[in-house]
Amino acid sequence: MLTGVIAGPVFTSPPVGSIVAAIRTVAQAGAAGVLLLVKNYTGDRLNFGLALERARREGLEVEMVVIADDCAFFSLRKAGRRGLCGIILIHKIAGALAEEGKGLQEIASFVKTVAAGIGTLGVSLSPCSVPGSGPTFTLGSDEIELGLGIHGEAGVQRYKMMSCDEVVKIMIDHMTDPTSKSRVEVQSGDSIILIVNNLGGLSCLELQVVASSAVRFLEGRGLRIERAMTGSFMTALEMSGVSITLMKTSSEILQLFDKETSAPAWPRVSRNPVTGRMRTFPCAPESPQPKESNPDVVSVQVYSRVLGYVCSSLLSLEEELNDLDRAAGDGDCGSTHARAAHAIQDWISSGQIPSHPSRFLAALSHVLLEKMGGTSGALYSLFLMAAAQPLQHQSGPQAWAASMEGGVEAMKRYGGAEPGDRTMLDALSAADTILQSLRTPNSNVMEILGRAVKSAADAAEETRHMTAGAGRASYIGSSTLSRPDPGAKAAAAILQAIWDGLNDGS
Repeated sequence: MLTGVIAGPVFTSPPVGSIVAAIRTVAQAGAAGVLLLVKNYTGDRLNFGLALERARREGLEVEMVVIADDCAFFSLRKAGRRGLCGIILIHKIAGALAEEGKGLQEIASFVKTVAAGIGTLGVSLSPCSVPGSGPTFTLGSDEIELGLGIHGEAGVQRYKMMSCDEVVKIMIDHMTDPTSKSRVEVQSGDSIILIVNNLGGLSCLELQVVASSAVRFLEGRGLRIERAMTGSFMTALEMSGVSITLMKTSSEILQLFDKETSAPAWPRVSRNPVTGRMRTFPCAPESPQPKESNPDVVSVQVYSRVLGYVCSSLLSLEEELNDLDRAAGDGDCGSTHARAAHAIQDWISSGQIPSHPSRFLAALSHVLLEKMGGTSGALYSLFLMAAAQPLQHQSGPQAWAASMEGGVEAMKRYGGAEPGDRTMLDALSAADTILQSLRTPNSNVMEILGRAVKSAADAAEETRHMTAGAGRASYIGSSTLSRPDPGAKAAAAILQAIWDGLNDGS
C-alpha cells in the first residue's frame, strides 16, 4: 500500500516542507517515481501541489491524483467533491500496481479511472470535538446529520432519529440519485466493493448492524457485492457516525484488491463474494411433544389465570427493576422479565398449555429458555425443569413441596449461589423453607403459601443489607449496593402473583 505518509495537525494539511521531505526520502530509497494520493480539500491540494512542483524542480519523478468521492452535494461546488473514505481503496490498488512494477504514469492513469467509480456518504449521531475545543456543530439527541465531512464539518441535511434500515436506505438513495451531480454510477447487475467505515465513536455492534442493512439493501437493488470491509479506516476523532463507500469493480480491480499486503491495519478480507453466500440456515425441526389424551380443562384454566397475574406483575415492575439493576448490572432486569411476560402471554394465547403439572413446568421452562434470555432466563428455566421432576407421578402438596425444593437445589448446584449471596435465590430459598410445611398431611395449603410469599418478600428486602457473593453485583463495591437486589424482588413478586392468582379462584 503506501510507502510513506505525512501527518499534519488535527484536521489541517501537513506543511509543504514535510511533504517534500517525504518525497525525497521515498525517492532516495530507490523509488522509480512517487505518486501523491491526496483527498480533495483546498489546503491539501495547495500544499501537496506546491510540494510536487518543488520536487520536480529537484529532478524527481512525481505525479499527483486527487480523490473526490463525496456524494453529499446534488450540485457541484467550485471546490468539487470532498475526498473521503474511498481513498483507502485507491491506496490498495495503487500499491498493488506498484508492486507489479507498473510505471508511474500508468498507475496514475489507472487509479484516476477507478476513482471515478467511487462514492462515499457519511451520517452521524453526534459531532466531534477538536482537542481543546468544543463540538464542531450542534446536533439534538433525537437527530442525525447526513452528508458530513471527516473534519467535523456539518452535513447537508438533518433528520429525526430513525431505524438503521431507514438510514441506510436514505444514504444509498442519496448516493445513487440520478439527479445528483455527485452520484456514484451503479446499476442493477453491477459488481461493487463495499466499505462500512466507523467515523470514530461507533461500537463494533453498531457498525455490524449498519453493514447488515447495507448488504441487504444493495443486494435488493440488484448489485453484486464482491467484497465488503467494516472497520475504522477514515475517522473524525470521536464522531459517532458511519460512512458507506461503494466502488464499481471488475475482475482486474478485484485481482489488485485481493493482493497480499503487509500493511498492518488492512483487514483480512475474504476473497469470496459476499453476494451469493448462504447467510441463513433453517433450524432442524423440534420433536413434537405428544398431546395429552385427556387434558384437564380446569387445571389449564388455573395455570392460565395464575400466569396472567404473574405477567401483569412483571410488566408493571419493569421500570422499577431496571432502576434497581442499574446500580450493579446493566439495567435490564426489568426488561428481561418483561420479555418473559410477553412470551408467556403469547404462550397462553396459543392454547398449548399442558394440564399435567410436570409437563406444564417443563413447557414453561422451554418458553423462558427460548424467549427470556440472559442469566435470569437460564436460571428460571433450570429451576422449572428441576421442579418438574417430582411432579411426574404425583401432584399433591407433598409433591409440590418436593418440586420447590428440587428447583432451589438445582439453582444452587448450577448457578453457584447460596442464600445470603444477594440474588433471587434469597427470596426463593426463604419461600422454600416455609413451603416444606406442605409435607405435613392435611396442611392448610393457602395459609402456608401466604406465609411463604411474605417470607420471600421480607428476604428480598433484606438483600439491601447483604454483600453480593454471586452474579454481576459481586464485582461491585458493597457500599454502592444499598437497595434490594432486583432478581430477588422479581422472584418475590412472582410468588405474590401466584398467590393472588390462586386466591382469586379459590
